[in-house]
Amino acid sequence: MSISIETTGPDDLNIVDPDTYANGFPHATFERLRRTDPVSWWDETDGGKGFWAVTRYDDLLSVSRNTAVFSNAQGITLEEMEPDDFEARRNMLEYDPPEHTRYRRLVSRPFSRREVMGYEAAIREIARQVVDDALPGSSTVHLDVTERIAKQLPMRMLGKLLGVPDEDGPWLVERGDALLGNFDPEMTDYPVDLVNTDEFRAMPFRSPAGLELYRYAEEQANLRRACPMHDVINSLLQPAVDGELLSDREFKNFFVLLVGAGNDTSRYTMAAGMKALSEHPDQMRDLQRAIGTNPALVESAVEEILRYSTVTMNFRRTALADTELNGRSIRAGDKVVIWFTSADHDHDAFPDPYRFDIRRTPNDHVAFGLRSPHLCLGAQLARMEIRLLLEELLPRVKDWAVDGPIERLRSNFIGGMKHLPMTIETR
Repeated sequence: MSISIETTGPDDLNIVDPDTYANGFPHATFERLRRTDPVSWWDETDGGKGFWAVTRYDDLLSVSRNTAVFSNAQGITLEEMEPDDFEARRNMLEYDPPEHTRYRRLVSRPFSRREVMGYEAAIREIARQVVDDALPGSSTVHLDVTERIAKQLPMRMLGKLLGVPDEDGPWLVERGDALLGNFDPEMTDYPVDLVNTDEFRAMPFRSPAGLELYRYAEEQANLRRACPMHDVINSLLQPAVDGELLSDREFKNFFVLLVGAGNDTSRYTMAAGMKALSEHPDQMRDLQRAIGTNPALVESAVEEILRYSTVTMNFRRTALADTELNGRSIRAGDKVVIWFTSADHDHDAFPDPYRFDIRRTPNDHVAFGLRSPHLCLGAQLARMEIRLLLEELLPRVKDWAVDGPIERLRSNFIGGMKHLPMTIETR
């Protein structure tokens, strides 16, 4: 039996409310918006000034590419911060060209295609260890695949890339979860829409996790300066070809970005892929046969998993000038939020968009920010991690199915299954 994304249910949900996403992405609501109000205005209930929601594929590409009008430099999330607070934790994504281009040049070396290809053996070995730990021998096991499989590979690989002790990996991931899952009480003691105290407002990063990561980054940088190592941290501290260096603040903020974005998004994409394949057994069997014989189909499956899940649901822009988009008049200073998950399920861009199809072609999804100056720096690494997990996991799976309630992240920014219980019958 083939199961598609759930598109029934109410089509008038509040896309601002993090609780809306507790049952998954509200596809019926976004389907209606794409059809009847593709650039719609939404008020915010937390004191924010409201925003335009851009839901169609072509409109999203127009906004994403036009940095002269739609700027990242005031932030990429809905949350509004005081200028000093924002400046203190501003990362590479929150600059426009040419500042973003400069920043990207200084940090891109460890994420070039050539460098990423050199990681393959290490990632495969980690993937094999993760699968061995989760699925010992030939048996039937019940487990939370998000925690036991999907979380483990990017977490362990993050430690290898950064060159930090293995035992620091879980600590780093917990802090990253607290930052990206900052609406979810399971992930943080300070969910941003539920906490309203003087202590919270005065806290650096509005989270102790950010400050702890800052301090950790500083300690690791000092260790590399005293004794250089062959790892990403050491590479980030080296000057570019023209001799320019990252500032201390730029390094720390990029480190925090790596810890958060480098783990959570890959984890939730992998979990979504396992769920989708378990619900489409014919495609899973085709993919199992393709491993080792048809690498193009495996790569195509990775792209479809990325499109089908599109874990980073949105990014915010801020209009720098009065403009018009799909018949809507947007004023300078307005927040404009581009919804990647909606665009990746737009009928005009993807025929039968709610169908999971590992042979889908073309598949120009926007999960990594297609054709944008802010294209995800870690896209090649994420693709490789997903592919290698599939290649190590699927040959071990005879049958599998979701066998309990799924718990999703409470967030209007990142969409993910934080707990995915499955029964897996192994070979």
